[in-house]
Amino acid sequence: MRDKILKIASEQFGQYGIRAITMEDIARLAGISKKTLYQEFKDKKELVKETFSMALVEDQQAIAKFMEEEDGVIEHLLHTSKMVCERLATLNPMVLLEIQKYFPDVWKMFNEFKERIIVTDIVNVIEKGKALGYFRPEINAKLLANMRVNQISAAMSPVNFPEVDFDLVTLHKQMLDHFLHGIFTETGRKAYMEKRNSNHSNGGIE
Repeated sequence: MRDKILKIASEQFGQYGIRAITMEDIARLAGISKKTLYQEFKDKKELVKETFSMALVEDQQAIAKFMEEEDGVIEHLLHTSKMVCERLATLNPMVLLEIQKYFPDVWKMFNEFKERIIVTDIVNVIEKGKALGYFRPEINAKLLANMRVNQISAAMSPVNFPEVDFDLVTLHKQMLDHFLHGIFTETGRKAYMEKRNSNHSNGGIE
């Protein structure tokens, strides 16, 4: 029941925003009473925190799996791009603003996740890519990793990029393309384009 509630909450918060969805809405969609819902989660703040905590754990597990590939770097770039696109395609741009304003504990959790998992992951990918000759050897991995994380955060804010002008998925792809081509060597660019085109022609990852 708890997992079912979290899945429903994740879908509803992501699509409509957090404040627009009430505990009564979640209970109705889960087919349970509000009393049963409050037996699982003491209040909406706890439900929001648990919902986004679950999403971050899923992302962490997915990221770790990408690096298990023999090469890892190119596949990691493609898979993480796909993962981000899937998140953005169903995300209401207001969600992050609502979290920042009304749910400081969750916002703190997001920022810790960025520093502990995302930045570390990007640093590892860049360093591995440098060793394989995919990325320029002189680049500073930590600096570029933080730049990339800030780039993603900026893209997800409707204040910076109104959705009427840019949909989030298109914006992400354009920013990633700009970032990667700034750090690729010719070998890395060729390997990336070949893999991406191959996956695209086979109906796979773009």
